Parts: sequence; C-alpha cells; structure tokens
Amino acid sequence: MKIGSKEHKELFCHSFLKSHLEYEPERLSWPNLDNIALESLQTIPFWREALNTEQEAGVMVNAFAAKISDPLLKEAIALQGMEEVRHGRLIKFLINQYDIQISPPPEPVLPSNIKTAFLDFGFGECLDSFLAFGLFGLARDHISYIPAALFDIFDAVLDEEARHIMFFINWVTYLQIQEGKSNWLRGINALLHYSRGLQDKIKAFSGSNKEQQEGFTATGASNFIDNLTPELLLSTCLQENTRRLGVFDKELLQPQLVPNLAKIALATLRLIPRRQCHSITQLSEP
Repeated sequence: MKIGSKEHKELFCHSFLKSHLEYEPERLSWPNLDNIALESLQTIPFWREALNTEQEAGVMVNAFAAKISDPLLKEAIALQGMEEVRHGRLIKFLINQYDIQISPPPEPVLPSNIKTAFLDFGFGECLDSFLAFGLFGLARDHISYIPAALFDIFDAVLDEEARHIMFFINWVTYLQIQEGKSNWLRGINALLHYSRGLQDKIKAFSGSNKEQQEGFTATGASNFIDNLTPELLLSTCLQENTRRLGVFDKELLQPQLVPNLAKIALATLRLIPRRQCHSITQLSEP
C-alpha cells in the first residue's frame, strides 16, 4: 500500500470508523468512592481545563467536519467530533458525580481558521496522549485506593485517544501528499504545529487563576507515586504508547516525533549517572 493513496485513505478511515465504541457516559458503571479516593479525585486541579479542552474540541472538530467535501473523510472526522463531545460529557458527569468543585469553563468559541485549529489540535493530541498513556499506566499500577472500575472507564477513553492520533497522523500525511508537499516540508509543518500545540498547553496551565497556576506539574503522578523519576515516567510512556498503538494495522503510520524525542531524553538521562560514576572513579584513583 502506498502512503497517500486512495487505498491508504480507505484503510485509515475504515479502521477508525469500525473501531468506534457505542456507550453513553451517564450509563457507565461509575463506582462509589471511599473518602480517600474521593478527596484525591477532588483535589486534582486539571478537571476544569480538561472539560474546557474537550468542549472546545467537540465544537471545533464538528465545524471542521462540516467543511470536508470527501464523503469518507467527512464521516470519519464527524465521528471524531462526536467522540470529543462525548468526552466532554463524560468529564462533566464525573465532576458532578463526585462533587468536584470547579469554576465554570468559558463557552467554546470557534477559531477563525478551522483547518489550522484542527491541525494544531491533532498534533497537540499526539503530545498529550503520549504523556497521558504513561501517567495513566503509572497511576493504575501504583494507586490502590482508586477502584478498578474508574480506571476501566478512563482506559476506554485513552483507547479512543489512541484512535484519534492514529487517524490524525495518517490523515494529515495523506492530505499533505495530496497537496504535493515534500517530506522535508511535511516535517517542518509538523514541527510548527507541535510547537503551537505545546505553547497552547503552556498557556492553558500558566494563566492567572489558581487552577491554571497549579497546572500539569502539580497534578502529575509525583503527587501520588513515591520515588517517581523522569526515567520511570519516560520509559512508562514509551511502553504504554507501544502497547496502545500496537493494536492498529501495521500498514498505518504512527506518530513518531514525540516517542523518538522521549527515547533520546531517556538515553541521555540513563547516561548521566554512568558519567558521574566514571568521573568519581577517576578522581579516586591514585
């Protein structure tokens, strides 16, 4: 199969459409939480930002789908829009179910350039999902007071995120090949959108209110997991990314930039202690 061909488009679209799960957030088996689990959930400060992100994504993706002329691509992107809206409903139900106190997020506003917003969002999801896969894996392995039923609910959500980034990376490559963009130009475009996606996340978690200032670092797994190191986080992200994306058709493209950067960072971190030990040995020698 040639990447960028009609066969490629049919494969990534049909793979996405056929793997859709039917469920309603309000009808899921939400577990009762004891005081420790409930307090832990209530004190995580990212719920407002998560709700705002999903609600904005649903509106934006649906608006972008309405502009697509290709029937198969339109159907697939519209399905993603529905799933983004459903993620917003799921988070909102969780907030209400467990009495999590947040200030109301702003009403979603459509960006002026829907296509650029969709591209920024897609590359941003590739970054977010890579980190979320690892943090979720660590949480599930180390936090015993959260019921398995709650982890099961969000496990399905992360599988949907994996589907989203797999669809996106294949769609954007297909689109750029159809537009005649070369490999190097596609790489530059990807870096540009990754950069904007990262800037959006930094902006979202460094605002003026207390919830935003606490941000991602304050809600990381280090708050709940003892002896968390950058090496453990990166290695878990890589393992979980491989596991979740490994279920897709091998002919489909997978996001590569973020995992490759993580591999470089992990190798560098693992090399630092060895250099230190080598230097100490040299200094101690007569």
